[in-house]
Amino acid sequence: MSQINRRDPRIEKILRNRLHPQHQMVMQKTIGSVTLSVDPKRKNPHVKGFIGPNGIRRINRQLGHNVQHEASKHTYEQSVNLPLITIDQPDHFVAVVPDMVGGRLTAHDKDLLGLARQFVSGHNGAVIAIVFGHCREHQFDLAGVDRLIHFNDEHYQGYCPETKIAALMAVEKRWSPAFWFFPDSIHGGTELGSRLSARLGVRAATRVRQADRTTVTCLGGNQMIDIQRPIEKILLLMEECAEPVSGQRHEARPMLPDIIDTHSPRLQDLGQVQVDPGDIALAEAEFIIAGGNGIRDWDLFHRTATVLHATEGASRVAVDNGHMPRFRQVGATGTWVAAKVYLAVGISGAIQHLQGIGQCNKVIAINTDPDCDMVKRADLSIIDDSQTILTALIDAMQSRNPGDHEDVA
Repeated sequence: MSQINRRDPRIEKILRNRLHPQHQMVMQKTIGSVTLSVDPKRKNPHVKGFIGPNGIRRINRQLGHNVQHEASKHTYEQSVNLPLITIDQPDHFVAVVPDMVGGRLTAHDKDLLGLARQFVSGHNGAVIAIVFGHCREHQFDLAGVDRLIHFNDEHYQGYCPETKIAALMAVEKRWSPAFWFFPDSIHGGTELGSRLSARLGVRAATRVRQADRTTVTCLGGNQMIDIQRPIEKILLLMEECAEPVSGQRHEARPMLPDIIDTHSPRLQDLGQVQVDPGDIALAEAEFIIAGGNGIRDWDLFHRTATVLHATEGASRVAVDNGHMPRFRQVGATGTWVAAKVYLAVGISGAIQHLQGIGQCNKVIAINTDPDCDMVKRADLSIIDDSQTILTALIDAMQSRNPGDHEDVA
């Protein structure tokens, strides 16, 4: 019995707490004879040169933006060194029509391309991506695209479903894709997929969350049950229908149909209606600037929101202190948001707040604490006083568009 190595919970607690006043002493005296219940040694993601499990170099925030530049450069070099996969004579095609919100592939679009790659894998097929209007995406090859059709004429700008359907019918006539994939979203994919199915006279499978070459799984009417049915030619797919492509580089060869039927569309896009960002509900806003306990000049915060044409939000602390109304609170205890850009000013990042911004595309944090949770969550962080940064933003916007902000002072 005397040879059994017994555990001392008090010693283990001291060893796990590096800030404990007796930590160093206990480490030196008892580390060799105590059976620890601590986690195994983990890799430090802040070490320069660390590569994560997905091949993405982590940002060392203590070394500044130069490390971020080196990380992006390294990721680009890695992608260039990937072997190029080419399919010269495909037996069939799978056509994907991404939403391309903001001219770039969204996470939803990449899920569709990942599923398309599963469909053509092992069947000598190729994935066609059909893009309309202005495009700022430069990594179609890494997303799994074998052929790229880009309709960049002025007729394809804005809302023009009839013109786009005419182009899709030209693709159907020229290459006859075995399947058509559209994102089941409010950004245009659902409408285009429904219009194409009506034009081709086929039934479209909607709200598809899983699919293979024979069957699809769709969400039921109350989104609580799954319905399995035979696959259709046109699929309207939901997010996370498949894993996006990674570790591959495809050709993304440009091509165009021979002839596109021209016609006079019955619908005309007159542009977006100007709406006051303050009248937009947080759940529907695409650009949100949120203030927290770190804001010392709320008048400056409101002026910045006006200049940036952003919808205002706030943390729970700011709302409880009376700086913002309750309907502006962001988080699990307030409003869940899904903005394209979320600018957090002076917000430390409580767990409820981070849950509420989980669906935001890009998060920017302005904070004086480089170790706060919001900085760790953010895609881009600025470690400085909020007043200095907000003033600089106003000056930059006024110098860029001096006539638009003369009343902001």
